[in-house]
Amino acid sequence: MEPKLFLAYRIWVWMEFIVQIVAMTIFVYFWRAVYQNANTLSGLSLTQTLNYVLLAQILAPVMATRLIFTMGYGMREGMIGIELLRPVDFQARYYVESLTDVVVALITKLPLLLLGVLIFGVHLPADVLTWAVFAVSLFLGFTVIFFFDWILACLAFYTTEVWGWSYLRYGLGLFFSGALVPLDMMPDWLRSLTLALPFAQSLYVPVSLLSGITPLAGAPRLWLVQILWLVGMAVASRLVFQRAIRAVTVQGG
Repeated sequence: MEPKLFLAYRIWVWMEFIVQIVAMTIFVYFWRAVYQNANTLSGLSLTQTLNYVLLAQILAPVMATRLIFTMGYGMREGMIGIELLRPVDFQARYYVESLTDVVVALITKLPLLLLGVLIFGVHLPADVLTWAVFAVSLFLGFTVIFFFDWILACLAFYTTEVWGWSYLRYGLGLFFSGALVPLDMMPDWLRSLTLALPFAQSLYVPVSLLSGITPLAGAPRLWLVQILWLVGMAVASRLVFQRAIRAVTVQGG
């Protein structure tokens, strides 16, 4: 049902496609201007930076779930009670929905990726192993950010409006996930802070592997870190949900 829901609003699909082409063009000219008087920045060449940033823009849906807005909408409309009565794990149901949503979004990005290769010079690895390592890291990263967003979405049980909260989360995610600037270019203190948050696990880690910034030899260590994040966030999300569910106030229909 999730692909059908996504494709039902075709005008939004086309508008997002056009906006992202404009955004990619802006990023290309911005970074070319930054590198005008330098060959490398923080050890990265212009080609590496553009490759990373453009791939990050295409893969950005991975770090942005709709959980906060969805949970808030369910609370406002009085649908949470019905959801909890269904014979399926509440969190697992939303995990499958969010995962499917991301898969559909990435499939619709394929034409954008093709334009990136043909027009903007995006370089894709020819090595199958690189793609396999990237896929595993991307899946782990998405799961980490899902559990993190689940914890934030539980705030919907304590408030009746989450619109501003969801957009604040999205803005912080864009920056701290490395979607706008590679983490390698950040000052040491800011990079340390960023790595202490789960956002980087969802986007920077897999994209850095795919773009060649991080060598494949470092993949096992990165996977271990992602798995530790995943386990920690999964346990915390369950505990927070069990606590938050006691604060449910049914409203709406």
